[in-house]
Amino acid sequence: MTEDELTPAVGWPAYALRKDWNQVKGVVAPWWPENSKEAYASGFVNLDAALRNWVESRAETRAGAAMRFPRFKEKGRAMSCRFTTGAIGLAIDRRHVRLPRLGLVRSHESTRKLARHLEQGSARIRSATVSMRAGQWFVSFSVEVSRADSAPVQPDRVVGVDLGVSSLAVLSDGTVVPNPRHLDAVKRRVRRLQRQAARRRGRNRRTRSEPSNRWLRTQARLARAHARVANARRDALHKLTTGLVDRYGSIVIEDLNVAGMLANRRLARSIADAGWGEFRRQLEYKSERRGTQLHIVDRWYPSSKTCSACGVVKTKLRLSDRTFHCDRCGFSIDRDLNAARNLAALARMSSASCVGTKNSLAGNPRKSLHSRATGTATRRPTSTDKGQRKRSISLAQDGFSS
Repeated sequence: MTEDELTPAVGWPAYALRKDWNQVKGVVAPWWPENSKEAYASGFVNLDAALRNWVESRAETRAGAAMRFPRFKEKGRAMSCRFTTGAIGLAIDRRHVRLPRLGLVRSHESTRKLARHLEQGSARIRSATVSMRAGQWFVSFSVEVSRADSAPVQPDRVVGVDLGVSSLAVLSDGTVVPNPRHLDAVKRRVRRLQRQAARRRGRNRRTRSEPSNRWLRTQARLARAHARVANARRDALHKLTTGLVDRYGSIVIEDLNVAGMLANRRLARSIADAGWGEFRRQLEYKSERRGTQLHIVDRWYPSSKTCSACGVVKTKLRLSDRTFHCDRCGFSIDRDLNAARNLAALARMSSASCVGTKNSLAGNPRKSLHSRATGTATRRPTSTDKGQRKRSISLAQDGFSS
């Protein structure tokens, strides 16, 4: 085929897509005036982002999993529209929001918090996104606000946080945060609804058969059940992370491989219900906002196998062993509390040597600890053994006291 017979290329930027749309919208979509122009503009912006992600993924310049070419979104799923121009704001009664083409819309929650910032002149609404999730409509405002966040209550205090399944989090000061297990509360109802949906005629893309009304109602109930679980989980994590950044000046957590842990079919449901990835995401942006030092420890650091009293690393520690027993000094402590204390000790060591940086620990904790620790795991002689040369580097320099 010659070049003249080929289909002309279309620009991928959102501006070019919108320009081409304006030229042909009267022919291909004569119904376009019935909707807001932002409905089409937001789609072009999303398509631009999806195509950029696909190009960067093919060029191996984008981190994360490989991205495929974007596909058409199924009608009726994940519906959203972003308004950037027009009449966007709040009503005087603080119970209504004003949106383009929609006018005043009653809100379930009060908007007084945002209204106070707007009245004081400390905030400016930039855009509004209307979306539907689990049969409910939501509007979220993107606001440019001047914040005056206070410093932590104890800026000089360091805390280590060890995440788990039996307990959501264990702090180095002995505080235990129980795991709410939100999914277990509705697991029986979810199973019943899933069996009910399996007995009814669902959507079949191969035969293009339409689902029955009873199947749609069952799916709506199932979506509401999962939405309640997600909302309860998100609320609990927000309260936990906000309490940590408000109280402590330095927080130490582990770099967990959550995606790899989800491959374990025995623990995948419990790990996903705990929300470890969401916990770290919230902690990162909240600590940066409050000025809290957040340290991310290497995932290979043996925090659970290391004795928090003498620093000896055990060779093996089964997951079923919930109590840590040191073979050298006889120290006995809860497994999760022992790991949290070791994480806190790393931050104290880093700050004392003036080599620590924000959101990271200097050096490789796994390598430095294994090269200096003595005892059963490393087969290295201790300073009290006879006939052996004393080591010049003591455990106290590693932040552990014997």
